[in-house]
Amino acid sequence: MTDAELQKLVERISLTSFGKPFQHRAVFNARLKTTGGRYHLDDHHIDINPKMLTVFGEDTLIGIIKHELCHYHLHLAGQSGKHGTPSFKQLLQAVGGSRYAPRLEPPVKRASKRRLVYRCSRCGQLYERQRRINLDRMVCGRCRGRLQLIKEVN
Repeated sequence: MTDAELQKLVERISLTSFGKPFQHRAVFNARLKTTGGRYHLDDHHIDINPKMLTVFGEDTLIGIIKHELCHYHLHLAGQSGKHGTPSFKQLLQAVGGSRYAPRLEPPVKRASKRRLVYRCSRCGQLYERQRRINLDRMVCGRCRGRLQLIKEVN
C-alpha cells in the first residue's frame, strides 16, 4: 500500500465511521517502532507504522487508523483527545477502533546488572554494590575495618 492509497483509506474511514471529512495528510512512517500510529497536534497529520499492515494485516491497520482519527476529530472539535478521557474512550468504542497497537516483537530481556560483594575483614559485614569501591580509601561503616572483594556476580 502506498501513501496515496493510505490517504484515500483514511479519508474513506473518516467519512463512514465519523461522518466528517479528513482534510489533512496521512502517511506511513517507518521510523515508528513501538507505536501503531501518531497524530500530530501542530499540523494535524497522521503517521502510521507500515509494519501494522505488513505484519498484522488490514483489520489491525483500520483499527489503528480509527484510533488516530479519534484523536484528530476530538482535537479539531476543541475537546481533549487524550487516551484517558471519557470522551475519547466513548468515541473509540463507538467507531470500533483499537485501544492498543499489538506488540511487534517480544520484549527484550534486560541483562542483569553486575553485583560486587565486599566483606569487612574485621567484623564480617557484607556490602553489595554495582560499582567498584576504592579499597584504599573506603572502610567498613560499622567498625572502620578494611574491605575485601569477595566475588563478582554478573
